[in-house]
Amino acid sequence: MSLELLAYCAFFLTVALTYAVIVLGLNVQWGQTGLFNVGVAGFVAVGAYVSALLTSPAVEGRVGGFDLPIIVGWLGAFVASGLLSALIGWMTIRLRADYLAISTFGIAVTVQLAVLNLEGITGGPFGISLIPRPFGDLVGRSLAFSLANLALLVAVVFGLYLMLQHLAKSPWGRALRAIREDEVAAEALGKSPRRFRIEAFALGGAIMGVGGAAQAHFIGFIAPENYLPMLTFQVWAMLIVGGSGNNRGAILGALLVWALWAASSVVVEALAPAGEQARAASLQTVIIGVALCAILLFRPQGLLPEPGGARRRLPFLHRWRGTPAATTGSDRT
Repeated sequence: MSLELLAYCAFFLTVALTYAVIVLGLNVQWGQTGLFNVGVAGFVAVGAYVSALLTSPAVEGRVGGFDLPIIVGWLGAFVASGLLSALIGWMTIRLRADYLAISTFGIAVTVQLAVLNLEGITGGPFGISLIPRPFGDLVGRSLAFSLANLALLVAVVFGLYLMLQHLAKSPWGRALRAIREDEVAAEALGKSPRRFRIEAFALGGAIMGVGGAAQAHFIGFIAPENYLPMLTFQVWAMLIVGGSGNNRGAILGALLVWALWAASSVVVEALAPAGEQARAASLQTVIIGVALCAILLFRPQGLLPEPGGARRRLPFLHRWRGTPAATTGSDRT
């Protein structure tokens, strides 16, 4: 295997693992708690921009640029996204799944428009560049740089996996699943559905923020077009393919869907005429959509189902197929 190919494989896995962090956050919200959040891109954007502003060098005419260490930026992303998620959860968590989805989608669009128009803070359409990259002194050596970043992301994902596995098996995690499956019974046992849902929504959003920060620092540049609804679609596809409610499934789904996305990009570039490649790029979305439909129809529990979990479907799927969906805690007004 040539060094160039090895460097590309390390780059590919690193990007996939940044998505795995985001998918793990969504799994806390939907997989463990049944909260239908379709505003993923907004929480990822908050984490990315907060970390970029804290760690990038000062730029004339723009607020921020504190040139702090990367770890401070990642912690800031975790706190900022977590606080925003807690606030949004406090306001919207009692909504039914459909209305919660609409609310979170609106919030994501609002965040995207805010970063697009607050040019004095976010750089507007020009984004933020010069974001420090982990192991930046190795940039000139592509293989060493890619392997070092891959090792960092492996450590982050593994640490998150262990933490979330511990939480899932703890009384807190069992309470989340109890509320997801039967809110009335859980409440009768003295559990507060509202409090547990807000906590889960905040934790999931905070993890998404860390994923956004990791992507920003690995790439070194962010702009509003990085956080369009397509990002939310990708993350949901990863969770559904891998297996909702299973942290290993979330990681596997991120790797597989990103591999399919990258492979379809290569195919489109090879087959489409040079002048039509930009238009043909939409075929990537079609390919992911077809794969997602196949999973929903033939294996709705995902490739790695939730251990001992109920077979749950997304809110829109059970109505289309005419079958009852498992009760989720967010199905009350």
